[in-house]
Amino acid sequence: MGTKRHFRVWRGDDTGGSLEDFQVEVNEGEVVLDVIHRLQATQTPDLAVRWNCKAGKCGSCSMEINGKPRLGCMTRMSTFSDTETVTVTPLRTFPVIRDLVTNVNFNYQKARELPAFAPPKGVEPGEYRMQQVDVERSQEFRKCIECYLCQNVCHVVRDHEENKRAFSGPRFFIRAAELDMHPLDARTDRKELAQAEQGLGYCNITKCCTEVCPEHIKITDNAIIPMKERVVDRRYDPVTWLGRKIFRRDQLDEPAMAHSSSPSTEAADTSSHWHQQGPQPQAPAVGADGKLPVAELYLDRPAASSPFGDDQEFPLPPDQVRYNHPH
Repeated sequence: MGTKRHFRVWRGDDTGGSLEDFQVEVNEGEVVLDVIHRLQATQTPDLAVRWNCKAGKCGSCSMEINGKPRLGCMTRMSTFSDTETVTVTPLRTFPVIRDLVTNVNFNYQKARELPAFAPPKGVEPGEYRMQQVDVERSQEFRKCIECYLCQNVCHVVRDHEENKRAFSGPRFFIRAAELDMHPLDARTDRKELAQAEQGLGYCNITKCCTEVCPEHIKITDNAIIPMKERVVDRRYDPVTWLGRKIFRRDQLDEPAMAHSSSPSTEAADTSSHWHQQGPQPQAPAVGADGKLPVAELYLDRPAASSPFGDDQEFPLPPDQVRYNHPH
């Protein structure tokens, strides 16, 4: 048998809520998410919590435990003293849907605004070649599980609603840095776009995002600061400064986005006005009978016995096959 522990869990929705007290059994080796599941099973079956893998790799169970943003599945109960009250609340930065579940659509919108990897022209998938040093340089950033704890603690996102439209946050700064370091990415304007469109200049490198990262990514030291340095190098380079004395300022400030005919520029042109409304999901095309068309493939070899009878011939006669090529 385990011991009884005092838990305080926030209950409510977007209209309001409060902390409720529970006495719940805790066994050796359990994590906070285990206790939340026990609460659901024994005392509060309607308690809402988001979770998936329970292995610290999906980022779903983000919550605040005793005021610190953590993953519920990676926070062991042994880290708290036997008499300590464990308070569990939803992420404070994002709107509450219900109980411990928050609306993180802000992050998905910012992900859509970030230009994707642009493969180089003339190189087909499967022909990409990279040096191991280039792989290792950005490997750290690919460990991100998108728990959004870094977004939650970023004061620009949390405390300044007026800046949200022009600020992507640390999770997407490391994505921009990863692509900027990628030797096969055809875009050459990642740092300029990070400054102009993602709000890189708003970050004052307090390192709070690095402190809460469950994957121990050095977000500030290895991504944000180097990106800031590359922006400064370009803006304050003496050759560029001299060029401003000769050419118009706009020709130098936005060269990759407006004054180049390289393949990377073509990609850059498609990403201007990032903050416009993106395409809306489209309903699937259905036939007059209200059903989706079924695509059948022509089999080039005999198959197993048909569940509809043994008189079915394989391969199927072409005149009896209806094949709809996916568009």
